[in-house]
Amino acid sequence: MYQTILLAYDGSQQGREALDQGAELASLCQARVYLLAVVAHELGVALAEAAAPSEDLPEREYQEVRRTLEEGAEGLRRAGLSVETRISNGNPAEEIGRMALEVGADLVVVGHREQTALARWWRGSVGASLLAHAPCSLLVAVAGKGH
Repeated sequence: MYQTILLAYDGSQQGREALDQGAELASLCQARVYLLAVVAHELGVALAEAAAPSEDLPEREYQEVRRTLEEGAEGLRRAGLSVETRISNGNPAEEIGRMALEVGADLVVVGHREQTALARWWRGSVGASLLAHAPCSLLVAVAGKGH
């Protein structure tokens, strides 16, 4: 059914749920997995403006994202899956959609994050925005409902 699955992963509880559900589907379908972390513009700007005196803040941010991504990939590899990792910068929905198109994904899996109405209005919903950007099926993993 699915040959290539793109998992958006940020290390959060919601991201781990997406990782678990995506891994289960990938195992059932014997699909190739791409694990993607997106560093949003807002995070980069916030970190650059932080009061931290160090000038290597963007590099430390990148290293933390890389470490989180590799931890997720190791779990997938232990489950017997073929995994390739990528880090992207920009709008999460746009980057996930671009990556899905680039790798020919049949399915994109993202975690569901509860937001207040104000937060949803201000930042938007990545899941909802993905409907406009994903060139394939989309699974929004909700904790406790995928098993």
